[in-house]
Amino acid sequence: MRHNSKREVAIVLLILAVAAFFRFYHLDRTPPGLYPDEAMNGSNALIANETGDYDVFYPENNGREGLFINLQAMSVKWFGAQSWALRGVSALIGVLTVLGLYLLTRELFDRHIAALSSFLMAISFWHVNFSRIGFRAIMLPFILVFMFYFFWRGLKESSFPNFLWAGVFAGLGFHTYTSYRIAPLIVLAVLFNYWLFLKKDYAYAAYAHARNRLIGGIALMAIAAFLVVLPLGLYYLSHPEFAGARGGISVFAQSEPWRAMAASFSQTLGMFTFNGDCNWRHNLACSTTLAWPIAGLFAIGFIKELWHWLSRKHGHFSPTHTLLFAWFLIMLLPGMLSIEAPHALRTVGAIPVVMIFAGLGLWWIFKLLGAWYDHQYSGAVSHVGRAPIPAVWVLVILLGAMAIFEYNRYFNIWGGSPHTAGAFTQEYVHIADQINALPQSVKKYVIVRAGGVEVYGVPMPAQTVMFLTQSASQEAQREKNIFYLTPGEARQRQFERNARIFEIK
Repeated sequence: MRHNSKREVAIVLLILAVAAFFRFYHLDRTPPGLYPDEAMNGSNALIANETGDYDVFYPENNGREGLFINLQAMSVKWFGAQSWALRGVSALIGVLTVLGLYLLTRELFDRHIAALSSFLMAISFWHVNFSRIGFRAIMLPFILVFMFYFFWRGLKESSFPNFLWAGVFAGLGFHTYTSYRIAPLIVLAVLFNYWLFLKKDYAYAAYAHARNRLIGGIALMAIAAFLVVLPLGLYYLSHPEFAGARGGISVFAQSEPWRAMAASFSQTLGMFTFNGDCNWRHNLACSTTLAWPIAGLFAIGFIKELWHWLSRKHGHFSPTHTLLFAWFLIMLLPGMLSIEAPHALRTVGAIPVVMIFAGLGLWWIFKLLGAWYDHQYSGAVSHVGRAPIPAVWVLVILLGAMAIFEYNRYFNIWGGSPHTAGAFTQEYVHIADQINALPQSVKKYVIVRAGGVEVYGVPMPAQTVMFLTQSASQEAQREKNIFYLTPGEARQRQFERNARIFEIK
C-alpha cells in the first residue's frame, strides 16, 4: 500500500482482526465433525509427511491438485492430526484474501470502497464458511485477488515486476481448484478492452511505446505462468484421465443440454437473492448465498456499475468495469454449467467481485446520506441543541449490525444445527475418538458400510477415522492394531473375543 495514513493502516488492521476472528474463533468445534473429503486431504498429508513425497497432484478421491494439500501437510506436521490443523490453513488463506481484496479494490477505486468491500468479505457467511473448511477451493479467491492486483498495477504502471508476480499467481491458480481453469478468459477480456483504450486515447508515439511495454509485460506474465504450471502440466500429460473435467454433472452431458443450461443459469443467478445452495456444507441450506443486507447492497452496486459501464461515459468501455463484469460472469460459469446449480462451492471464485459490487453499493448509499445531511443541517443545529448523528456514525453502526447478523447466522444458526453436524459426519469423529481412547494392544476393526469411491482398499468415508487415528498407511494400521474392512471382508473374518468393532454407516 502506498501513501498510507495511520488511520488507513488502523482501519486495515481492524478489518483483518475481524476477518481473523470470524475464521479462527472456535475453529476446533465449528464446523462440527470432519467431512471425508477434508479427511482425505489429511490422509494424503500424513503419508506425505511420513514419506517426504509432496506430490504436485494426488489421484485419490477423483484427483486433487497438490498445492493446498502440501500446505495442510505442513500444518499437520506442526500441530498434529486434528481437524482444525487442516482447516487452519483455509482460515489463514481466507484472512490473506481479505487483505488482497483491500489492495486490489484500492487500486481499482479508492481506500473507502476498498475498506467497505474487504469488511463485507471479512464477515460474509459465504467466504467465512469456506475459510473454515479444509477444501482447496478457498485458494481460488486468494489467487484471483492477488493475480489481478499485480496485473492491474502492471497495466497502470507498465511495470515488469508486477507483470512477473501476476504471472506467478496466474500459474499457481492451476494448482488450486478446477474452476480456475477459465480465469484466463478474464485476463483476455481486460487486455482486449485495454488495447482499445490505448489506441483511442494515446497519440501514435505514446501508443507505440505503451503497446510495446504492454506486449513485453504480457509476455513476461505468460512465461512466468507457464513455468509455474509446468510441473502440473507434465503430470497431466502422463495422466490424461485427470486433465479434463471429471464427472457427468455437466449440462452438456444431459439429454436436453440447452434446457439444462437455461435452468442452471437462472438458478445460479438466483442464488444471490432468491434460493441458494441447499447443501448444508456449503450454505445455510437453501437460503440466499448472501445475507439480505449484503444482497441488497450487491444489487445496488451491480446495477449502478452496469449502467456506468454500458453508458460508456468516457467514450469507451471502462477497463475497470470490464474486469469486474468479466470476473463476475466467468467465475459463475463453473456453477452455471453444472446440473447441481446453485452451487456455492464451484462459484467461490466470484466472491471477491461480488463483495466489490456490494462495497460500491454501500459507498453510494453513504455518499447520498452524507449529501442529505449536508443539505439538511449545514450550519444548523437540531431543535434539541445538538447536531444529528453524522453519516459516518450511521455507517459504523450499520457495519456492526451486519457483523452481528452474520455472526449469528454462521455460529449460532448454522453451526448449532444438527443438519450441519450430519453434513460433516460428526458420528465418524466420535468413532475416531473411541478408537484413540483404547489401548494400542486392543485390536480394532472398522467395518465401512457407507458407499463411496474406494481409497486404500475401502470406501472414502473411512478417511475421517483414518486421519484422526493417524492410520492412513498400512504400516500405521499394523502399529495401531486397526483393521479396515468392507462388509464382505467382515463376513469372512473371525473376530477375537476382546476385539472392538466399529461401523461406518
